[in-house]
Amino acid sequence: MKWQGRRQSSNIEDRRAQGAGGFGGGGRGISPMLLIPLIRLLFSKAGLVIVAILAVVFFVTGTNPIALLQQFVGGEPQYAQTSTNQPQNPQEQALAQQTATVLADTEDVWNNLLQGYREPTLVLFSGQVNSACGLASSASGPFYCPGDEKLYIDLSFFGEMENRLGAAGDFAQAYVVGHEVGHHVQKLMGTMEQVNAMRGQLSEVEYNQLMVRVELQADFYAGVWAHHTQQSTGFLEPGDLEEALNAASAIGDDRLQQQSTGRVVPDSFTHGTSAQRVRWFKKGFETGDVAQGDTFNAPVL
Repeated sequence: MKWQGRRQSSNIEDRRAQGAGGFGGGGRGISPMLLIPLIRLLFSKAGLVIVAILAVVFFVTGTNPIALLQQFVGGEPQYAQTSTNQPQNPQEQALAQQTATVLADTEDVWNNLLQGYREPTLVLFSGQVNSACGLASSASGPFYCPGDEKLYIDLSFFGEMENRLGAAGDFAQAYVVGHEVGHHVQKLMGTMEQVNAMRGQLSEVEYNQLMVRVELQADFYAGVWAHHTQQSTGFLEPGDLEEALNAASAIGDDRLQQQSTGRVVPDSFTHGTSAQRVRWFKKGFETGDVAQGDTFNAPVL
């Protein structure tokens, strides 16, 4: 896959050095540079008055008083970034740059295909992370949170794909990003809202079947993205498409269940079989037509 030297998205939050720490759901923290002026302020007469006022504000509105104090002494809360003083893993840094390039490609495609497209933010994390959907660990794999419209990826997942699932290759990794962006497209198109509204009306088995259709549509949208990026940039190299199809197959519910338990339970599927995931990604790649991705009314998945 030809990604070097091309535009990288600026919609990236790098929380790899932060873990799950920080203030609040967004992982915000207070800058060490602000500690001295904060201490001086707190122990002054004016500081006591301010603290009393902030306590009332917090009680009434729930606003974080630390964030308000930061505004009094200057500066804004910052997301923790990977320290430049720490040794960098060249392979991981290359993965981060590649992921930012793929995200930029999805922005170009979906801005053209969807009027009023809102570009999602991609959060790079390590170990565990706070999101609007709660605390998540890298063990859960990449995910999209509709509450904050952000994609969350621990780059170590790509090593897991290669070593445990046998899904190697840069385009296999790009497929994962395209799939999560596909969920963002579903959020913008109102699909997720409609699905969530049906949750209380369905049995567990029926809801699982509905979620399979959600995931297969995200696979289709990943294929649509790849189709249009190939048309505009010619970024694919020989063997790339096979990498993505292999990745789609590797994370099919039937294959994963067979590997982990030795048995397959179709009623518990939530993402689709290997064959289904391959079929819908391939359909999106071959057609590039968003209108052909209605997995919810497709008689055969």
